Amino acid sequence: MRRFSGDRLIIASHNSGKLREIAALLAPYGVTVSSAAEHGLEEPEETEDTFAANARIKAHFAAKATGLPALSDDSGITVAALDGAPGVYTADWAETPKGRDFTMAMTRVWDLLEAKAAPLPRRAAFHCTLCLAWPDGHDEIFEGVVEGQYVWPMRGTRGFGFDPVFQPDGESETFGEMTPERKLPLTHRTRAFEQLVAACFD
Repeated sequence: MRRFSGDRLIIASHNSGKLREIAALLAPYGVTVSSAAEHGLEEPEETEDTFAANARIKAHFAAKATGLPALSDDSGITVAALDGAPGVYTADWAETPKGRDFTMAMTRVWDLLEAKAAPLPRRAAFHCTLCLAWPDGHDEIFEGVVEGQYVWPMRGTRGFGFDPVFQPDGESETFGEMTPERKLPLTHRTRAFEQLVAACFD
């Protein structure tokens, strides 16, 4: 396992919600983070069918382009009754000609569940795979998962993506209803980060 020894890190994402969460998680380690967008990088095409493989594409692209270590996050929601969909295609389900519309994507998932008469509770999980890549081609992979259920109607205006329809096990609120301080310790991203920090930063 390679340790992170620098003080600058590229976050290989254009998602402002992810950037805020990642910056907050790395703040205690004295690392200056900047986004792929700040470096004028385009988003590379994600051509693989696993979270880990797509995370690798993004991290290595940013590390090679900037000459700095890069951290990517590939994440999404899997719904058991839909055989794991949307999974790695979570963001794709929200794509429109005018940008991403997650209300549309959340509604599509619920409509599919209704069409199948899927029994309640409708099990779902958020997945996060982090890839920390160096310019020399080395990388480390970390995965976090949080289990819960897909609920309807959408609840809460906090968070981003599918947060308003995901209620984690043991909680009465969706991620969309929780304050950032309440949500952050529970997330799939935090679980992956705990592994990353233990292996590469602590």
